Amino acid sequence: MADAAAIDVRADAPLVVGIGGTIGGVSSTERALRIALDAAGREGGFRTRMFGGADMARLPLYDPRATTRTPDEIEFVETIRQASALIIASPGYHGSISGVVKNALDLLEETARDVDRPYLADMPVGLIATAYGWQATGSTIAALRSIVHALRGWPTPFAAAINSQLTKFDEEGGASEPAVVEQLCMVGRQVARFAPLAKQMSLRTNG
Repeated sequence: MADAAAIDVRADAPLVVGIGGTIGGVSSTERALRIALDAAGREGGFRTRMFGGADMARLPLYDPRATTRTPDEIEFVETIRQASALIIASPGYHGSISGVVKNALDLLEETARDVDRPYLADMPVGLIATAYGWQATGSTIAALRSIVHALRGWPTPFAAAINSQLTKFDEEGGASEPAVVEQLCMVGRQVARFAPLAKQMSLRTNG
């Protein structure tokens, strides 16, 4: 899976991972996620790694009984294990998150027995929802929050809800609505600011 990081930082810098997009090309969701990830990189000097739609399309449907995992599944899980923070972006499909994003999150069951950090325990998680209309953005954000809570993560206070009927993204990393860009940057900044606090809490708990 290709690294989409665009910011030059130290090779040993903490890692923020983005998960989001749709199958069939670069989407508004993926472009929104890229803006938030770049903001996290600028705020905290973090490395960033994005698993977009094309990456998630290579993940097979999650089978909890499988005894082996594909190289793409292994890389995805190992990257999440190394992360200090996460940003999840999903389109709103029929009032909730997309199947491809849910399938990727289901794969985190592989971390259930990890000693240092099962699931997303104590990890700050930023949330983004895009939909063609406002109604699905709210329900998609709510679904993402519920999933992150179930995975023991900490959703950041602010989540970005984007109406793609009104906001258009461009290939240069911008959007037609400056306020939307600022909202996405806020998601990235909050994730970056909370990541060191989460690490301190984890050290106290495990130390």
